[in-house]
Amino acid sequence: MSSERLAAAIDAMLECEEAVTACAAAMVGEDDVRELHDAIIRDLNCSDTVATTRRLISRGSDAALLSAQLEACVIACEHSAELCAEHANHHEHCRICSQATLRCAEACRQILHRLHG
Repeated sequence: MSSERLAAAIDAMLECEEAVTACAAAMVGEDDVRELHDAIIRDLNCSDTVATTRRLISRGSDAALLSAQLEACVIACEHSAELCAEHANHHEHCRICSQATLRCAEACRQILHRLHG
């Protein structure tokens, strides 16, 4: 994978980490926080999964481990995006989060495609 593509994927992951962390923090302060509980948990899970994936990619882990982690990252991003998309009309942070997680999932899919290419 070219260093430019790798850098773009890492940038998407950093953006995702920031967006889901900010979204989870913002949801805690919302009046409807009880309704947002599952979305908060998914955002926190996504943040942790993306951070781990980014670190593995940065250090060039073995292909089998990296592939499994990338697949986990796609799932975590899709799960976060799913619930945040439901709240996007009411909460700007959820809209931003949903978009960032979908971009990150796509970046992970592109890396997976290159690994299995």
